[in-house]
Amino acid sequence: MVRVPLARAEEGRAAMIALFPAGFEEHEVAGELELAGYGSAEAAERLARLLGAVASAPVEPGWEDRWKEFHRPARVGPLWVGPPWERPDDDAVAVVIDPGRAFGTGAHPTTRLCLEVLVELEPGSLLDVGCGSGVLAVAGSKLGFSPVVAVDLDEAALEATRENAAANRVAVTVELSEVLSDPLPGVDVAVANIALPIVEALATRVDASILIVSGYLAGERPRMHGWRAVDRREADGWAADLLERLYD
Repeated sequence: MVRVPLARAEEGRAAMIALFPAGFEEHEVAGELELAGYGSAEAAERLARLLGAVASAPVEPGWEDRWKEFHRPARVGPLWVGPPWERPDDDAVAVVIDPGRAFGTGAHPTTRLCLEVLVELEPGSLLDVGCGSGVLAVAGSKLGFSPVVAVDLDEAALEATRENAAANRVAVTVELSEVLSDPLPGVDVAVANIALPIVEALATRVDASILIVSGYLAGERPRMHGWRAVDRREADGWAADLLERLYD
């Protein structure tokens, strides 16, 4: 286990992915990101060289299921978003998401913030840029958005999105796409919960009237030429922005 400042969160995640490809846990503690994985002493030594002091302990019985404790359901307006081993609220629109090998079950602050904005919009066509597990695309479809298109460059993300769409019995078109170079479909609403540099690069690429962006810290603001900031939401040190296109 290692802790890194939130400003080094992406560096920390990259190191964990390289050293623990089968998966790792993350949790915010006192303004830092705690990262934990199950591995050998050699992996712990390599992690220490990359990120600093590492704490280790013997693996306890039942470790193979312990990761499930870190995927908790979230309630956002009418939506209940959570993994298949949790029970949805009886009065909620259930969005059941198995994270598989892709990011996102709805519990992360950036995902919740995007959902908060999405539930308040009038449904129309929707594009999920960098779909991860497909939670935003599936939730959008549950909210009445149609058609819904989800794009990502990661095959694991595409597979997870297809499976989650099928499990929730919703129609989502899932496509492999390099979002900084491949054509993107024209839609009413686009959502991008990804790294800040990619969010900023999408300003001239997304063909939409409304854009929801997140994936960055509350102290950061995307520079989006041609867009007007309408609303900002913040939670646990993260932020999401609702933007409207400026037309000449």
